[in-house]
Amino acid sequence: MKTLERNDERALASDIFEGEKVERTRVDLGSVKEAAREVPIYAKCDVLVVGGGPSGTAAAVAAARAGADVILLERYNHLGGLSTGGLVIWIDRMSDWEGKVVMRGFAEEVLDRLPADAKAGPASEEWGSRDPVRAAYWSHRTASYHGVVTWSPTIDPERLKLLSQEMVLEAGARLAFHSWAALPIVENGVVGGALFETKAGRQAVLAKVVVDATGDGDMFARAGGAFETDILKDDVHHCMNTAWLFGGVDMNRWIDFKANRPEEHADFMKRGREAVKLFERPFVSWRNDITVFMGPRQTGYSGLDLDDQTAVEIRSHRLMAEHLDFYRKNAPGFENAFLMLSAPQLGVRHSRRLLGVGGITRAQWPTAQVFADEVGVTPAVSPKFPNISVPYASLVPRALDGLLACGRHVSCDANSHGFMREIPQCWLTGQAAGVGAALAARAGVAPRAVDIGALQRELVKQGVHLRAAEAPVAVPSMQA
Repeated sequence: MKTLERNDERALASDIFEGEKVERTRVDLGSVKEAAREVPIYAKCDVLVVGGGPSGTAAAVAAARAGADVILLERYNHLGGLSTGGLVIWIDRMSDWEGKVVMRGFAEEVLDRLPADAKAGPASEEWGSRDPVRAAYWSHRTASYHGVVTWSPTIDPERLKLLSQEMVLEAGARLAFHSWAALPIVENGVVGGALFETKAGRQAVLAKVVVDATGDGDMFARAGGAFETDILKDDVHHCMNTAWLFGGVDMNRWIDFKANRPEEHADFMKRGREAVKLFERPFVSWRNDITVFMGPRQTGYSGLDLDDQTAVEIRSHRLMAEHLDFYRKNAPGFENAFLMLSAPQLGVRHSRRLLGVGGITRAQWPTAQVFADEVGVTPAVSPKFPNISVPYASLVPRALDGLLACGRHVSCDANSHGFMREIPQCWLTGQAAGVGAALAARAGVAPRAVDIGALQRELVKQGVHLRAAEAPVAVPSMQA
């Protein structure tokens, strides 16, 4: 186990655990030949969004609101991806270190529209507060980092599933659940749709523009687009896990124990590591009687490997039961805890990242650079750095046409991926990709040729916070 301390580039301390996976020798068993066949066309549309996670949901809503005929394919029975099915229910910082909400547009709207009892976090008058008492209070409730209170609420995943679905349908997009995209349709370097599997067999959607919101870059990778896979091996962003919820807890009692009896808490954690080995701490949720465990985070596994995914699922479910037994016997507030839910979706943090026309890099952090093709603004990882500009070029493949990427696989370096994979940033890049795709489809041009001024005007119309639109400068060419 490695414990990462908070510093200027990590807002949270995290324990990560070596994978201890069994190395398997892959025997070459040959192959079978799949016969050529005619695939029925399910639908034709302007914009096909593949994946209904945070970025795909935002992309579908944004594209439909921009006037496009949109189809959203989702392999599960719900929208929201890791923010719902993955139980990543604490939403990372929406406000910057001064307390200003910069993650706006779809991100702000979706949180505003959640019922009051479906979210928990500091009131707006506290955002940006450096009062030590308030910062200490919220530090135990995932809403204070580096001594600053932030807008980073925890949410009810079922409410977010329903709201995401209704926003997509309300915008006029067509939703197709239980649809697993298998292969992009590519001709002469241009993506023109996707083949997908359903209970009725393989079908096809033809589209003027495809938005890859799979989280793993499945569409652009299989279409021949360039990508990176490097990640910091000793970082939480390289880990996988299945999260879970315990019900029947009293988190106020737990927090009182943790905050006011530090020596006993340290001893509890020590005994937990001895008993369970891969031992995780609980986090608050949207209710005092429900807690979420975001781990244990296991390193050394690949989100693209079937055996690795299976191993993490098996191990995580066993750990869930072991944690319940230990916490019920030893933790204040957990005497009546019960197994409530294990995440239906595996918590993959990283697999592929697009190699785009441009991207976000660690060198950019201290510069306060505002990209001319800015499509959103994200808070920096610590008060040491200014807010960070997200360029449209980070969504555009270097050579592949007919496709935009959004979500955790946008073009960025390994350091910047640490925050660009978070839920609000996925909402941000999804909204930008949706608008870009809609404008490209309407104009009959490649996504790289979209008029940036028109793109930014539509984003501002949809409530996105942009600085580049206030003082536009020349945009560099994105031609392959």
